[in-house]
Amino acid sequence: MILLDSFIIIGTAGHVDHGKTQLVRALTGVDTDRLKEEQERGISIELGFAPLRLTSGITAGIVDVPGHERFVKNMLAGAGGIDLVLFVVAADEGVMPQTREHLDILELLHIQKAVVALTKVDLVDEEWLMMVEEDVQELLHPTSFSDAPIIPVSVVTKEGLEELRAAVEKMAQEVSPKPRVGEARLPIDRVFTITGFGTVVTGTLFSGNIRIGDTLEVQPSGLKGRVRSIQVHGQKEEEALAGQRVAVNLTGIEVEQMTRGEVLVTPGVFPAVQRITASLHLLKGSPHPLKNWQRVRFHLGTKEALGRVRLLDRDELQPGSTTPVQIELEEPVVAVVHDRFVIRYYSPVTTIGGGEIIEVGGKRYRRFRDEVLDGLERKLTGTPSIRAAEELRSEKEPVTLAELANRTGISEDEMHQILEDLEDSEDVQVFDLGGDIFVISISLYEEWEHQVKDALSNYHREYSLRSGCPKEEVRTRLLKKLTPRFYQAILDRWAEQGKLIVDGQNLAVPGFAVTLSPEQRDQVQAMHKSLASQPFLPPGAAEVRELLGNNLDLLQYCIQQGMLVKVGEDLYFLNDAVEQAWILIEKYLKDHGEVTIGQVRDILGTSRRCCLPLLEYFDRLKKTRRVGDKRILFSVPGKNV
Repeated sequence: MILLDSFIIIGTAGHVDHGKTQLVRALTGVDTDRLKEEQERGISIELGFAPLRLTSGITAGIVDVPGHERFVKNMLAGAGGIDLVLFVVAADEGVMPQTREHLDILELLHIQKAVVALTKVDLVDEEWLMMVEEDVQELLHPTSFSDAPIIPVSVVTKEGLEELRAAVEKMAQEVSPKPRVGEARLPIDRVFTITGFGTVVTGTLFSGNIRIGDTLEVQPSGLKGRVRSIQVHGQKEEEALAGQRVAVNLTGIEVEQMTRGEVLVTPGVFPAVQRITASLHLLKGSPHPLKNWQRVRFHLGTKEALGRVRLLDRDELQPGSTTPVQIELEEPVVAVVHDRFVIRYYSPVTTIGGGEIIEVGGKRYRRFRDEVLDGLERKLTGTPSIRAAEELRSEKEPVTLAELANRTGISEDEMHQILEDLEDSEDVQVFDLGGDIFVISISLYEEWEHQVKDALSNYHREYSLRSGCPKEEVRTRLLKKLTPRFYQAILDRWAEQGKLIVDGQNLAVPGFAVTLSPEQRDQVQAMHKSLASQPFLPPGAAEVRELLGNNLDLLQYCIQQGMLVKVGEDLYFLNDAVEQAWILIEKYLKDHGEVTIGQVRDILGTSRRCCLPLLEYFDRLKKTRRVGDKRILFSVPGKNV
């Protein structure tokens, strides 16, 4: 049940000249025919609006829609946000063509509740009235409005008006309110200007709220404007809430830059797209089957766009049938998962079907694929958890919590709990990167893990002497679409779970260890023996490499294992020799305070070719410091170093 001080939208529907506008005037005191042409012709052409305050505390905004067949697209522009319909049938004419078409539209849009007003009862006798009432009951019987109350009324004699108001009041309290959480989305149905104020747009606020001072975005144009003032049901307010009829005065956008069908939204949340994946129902009364790739008129909210329908499981959709489709639009629209839409033939322009959006944007699916059809069915009918898991199933990149909520039509708060449950059941992996929540399916997580492990195993076989593969090389080859931050997070997760080894900048599979072949062991021993024979007078780098079979990986292995030390650009010492050399040099420095290159040469019994790079090496290690042509200990008590 809707709460007190809540807001709903009541829409009129019915054939032209059946008394919709007069009935609204009788209920509210407002004449919704504001255009001169409407008043002269006595019919509604554009949408009209009037507030209705109910005794229960509910404020209703009445949207009076045109009934003439030429203005059905205007009717559709006002029907998208309706919670309760006031379905009008004139007693003197009964059910007419637009009565049926409007009813079809209301059914396709899943309007929640209905009250039927049999108008102009002052023009008919009781027997005729009973016959018309039976016709209406028969019309409504197969629909979701079969239990709708039918109230005979006359705006001339006032008969039935109080009963009608009471029926509307009762139904209004059974309407589910629109979600006030989330981001603002207001499909625009009117754009005009007021002298001294500028651009004004009106519409029904589908979700979220709008406050004075907010910066909002117009999609699909991308223009941004600031909210200067707000009116709700004709009254100035500081804030508008979901479910209200709202007029928004914008600064920063000219009236010529906007049009009906665009959507006023929170910036960066609702992208405009040209592909819609949906469940489409073709009305039983459609005169022809719908063929694959047939051109149609697509109506969503206040927007009309041309597009073509791709049937995913057949070549023709028969009247009365429902099927998954993709609609390729000729211009961008703003849509949200679970939005309801209507399609009409391109020509002649008649309503033929509609349905529910399953995906917004997204990939172009191949036809006649069971896995595609099964997945779309799960997204359409599954629980929130199933829909979230299904959305991630085919995703090959991390998805933010906000993106996932938007794609599935689930609130972010609910999505938080869903992800916790899915993570507990090991269906997804969730990553919190400084407050930014990212999620991937467990299948994608395991797929990446296997790819990385296979690549590392191949790397270990090819480069068996290297301790691991550079992690950036792995990212570039396999996971280049991942940001460095997310990549590091998933590496940390794998390391924590023992799935791989992260050693500084290198990656390795668990259990990997560098091993030498018998030939390589012999080469290392020969190299060691050669350098150990004259520890302070080693051969040049070329000879060392030759002793190791010119295998640079084997040379690097000897360095990593602490056997060799690269002292200079072209000079390698055994590590034991470097340590022994430092013991001798340090002792001399402690005894004499300073040492020259020549003295080091004599101490070690080596050549200038070897002792100069060795001293520079000790300088880099901050063991010694050069002063002129001498060295002293890097840190000497009592001296400023």
